[in-house]
Amino acid sequence: MAIPIINNWRSYFEHGDEGLGSSYERIILNNVLLDVVEKYDVKSVLESPSFGFTGLSGINLVALAKAGVRVQLGDHDEERIEMIKELWQSLGQSMDIRYNADYRVLDYPDKSFDLSFSFSALWFCQDLRLYLAELARVSKKCILISVPNRSGLGYKSQLQDYSPQRYPYLKISHIDSPSFIYLLDKLGWSLKESRLFDCPLWPDIGMSKEDFLQNKLGIKLRVGKQGGAASEQRTPAKEKEPLSILDYYRGKDDGFAGRMMKYTLLENHAPQSFKRIWAHHEYFLFEPKQ
Repeated sequence: MAIPIINNWRSYFEHGDEGLGSSYERIILNNVLLDVVEKYDVKSVLESPSFGFTGLSGINLVALAKAGVRVQLGDHDEERIEMIKELWQSLGQSMDIRYNADYRVLDYPDKSFDLSFSFSALWFCQDLRLYLAELARVSKKCILISVPNRSGLGYKSQLQDYSPQRYPYLKISHIDSPSFIYLLDKLGWSLKESRLFDCPLWPDIGMSKEDFLQNKLGIKLRVGKQGGAASEQRTPAKEKEPLSILDYYRGKDDGFAGRMMKYTLLENHAPQSFKRIWAHHEYFLFEPKQ
């Protein structure tokens, strides 16, 4: 959900602690992206806007860079761009990032990227028609758009913090899937696949997932490097260990992805009717019409 991150994105660069919810989300998103890369033999990818993930900004495509894909990012905040550059350098990965004030123009030649990707970011584009026209122009093989699940209970509850007056630059209507499916179809791109994903044990809520599982369900977790995914703590809990994908990317926490995958019960087995109200996101994969 983009609303909290608008106000607190700097804090993640200070402490790096993304918590259980975003950590799980990153691994699930990586799996989706890597599947698309393999299916379409993707060698280059654009993510512009690259801002929208609730956590560290600008690192959605690190897994693709590690797999040898050329990464291009765009962002509308110059301060954040510098922080993203420093973070990628600390991970030993290369990418290019450019400033884009409103995403009405994507300043790249036609068909520059095998894949164009958007995650919880369409509502930062000030003109959806112009943005999608540009995205269609610079994309070659596929376009992957992920938006919050608008039917989800978590999304509906978090909208209580939203008003057009408070967030005039956040265009809620832009994440309406029939709208962008229609516009991309008119631009020569057909919907190939859509799927609800990011469906963990907890709802999409504006609180620590560890606190939710403990306070609401009576489950106390240890998810640090030494603990299992759902091991019980019978002694008083110590100060919470920061939870972040960064050490995983640095090769210092090889078990990170496996620990997150232990929460995939609903992801793998819940019926679509349940995911429609529980999953946090939905993705839409487009191909150019033949």
